Amino acid sequence: MGFLTDLLGDLRRRLERDPLDESGLLALAMHLPPPRPFEDALRGTRPALIAEYKRSSPSAGSIADPDAASQARAYEEGGAAAISVLTEPTRFEGALADLRAVRLAVGLPVVRKDFLVHPGQVIESRAAGGDAVLLIAAALSEPELKGMLAVAADLGLGALVETHSQEDLAKALATDAPVIGVNARDLETLEVDVERALAMLPGVPPDRIAVLESGVSTREDVERAIDAGARGVLVGETLMRSADPAATIRSLRGAA
Repeated sequence: MGFLTDLLGDLRRRLERDPLDESGLLALAMHLPPPRPFEDALRGTRPALIAEYKRSSPSAGSIADPDAASQARAYEEGGAAAISVLTEPTRFEGALADLRAVRLAVGLPVVRKDFLVHPGQVIESRAAGGDAVLLIAAALSEPELKGMLAVAADLGLGALVETHSQEDLAKALATDAPVIGVNARDLETLEVDVERALAMLPGVPPDRIAVLESGVSTREDVERAIDAGARGVLVGETLMRSADPAATIRSLRGAA
């Protein structure tokens, strides 16, 4: 077994032991302002940069711990199209409180990045102020993925469907998800293979939005992704380690 298998096993057992209060979460979600349109934000600029807030990861260890709201404002100032917030607590030191703080601090769409396997987690994402959710194709069967996308659509949430293999991509393309991520990182081994990801990007049809995830740290990396067919990139560790995240985003996007 690898990292993803272990994490999903723990997560499913935790959800079975301590189920989410879906009715309470739904009632809370219904009183929030409408979600900000994630897909429109990505279509509105090229290259579209999704800036990620994450304190640590199993591959990198501790990264940085800046104030979530301040970091998000720097991302917005730099020209990010959207912000991804890693909320997984057991391996990434994330929290839903970070998602709430970022949502209040900026006017950009905010994506909950976590390992979502149950519809209640999608409702929870909306109740916490999320505008979109990450759905990992490798973590879900095709019927589960379609069901999670349906719940997201019912709540007005956008979705970034993440793939790593050709099997994942076929599963994602069997849905009507408009935003398809290609992750250069294998979530089982945690190894990064950017060349493999770049080779997969042309398989995302032009009517969908392709996003390269992981392995992006320079302007050249962004240009290679765009040349391969991506409309945008997701960048986390590079921005979290940067002394000036706004300037780093401008550099990655090729802006003055």
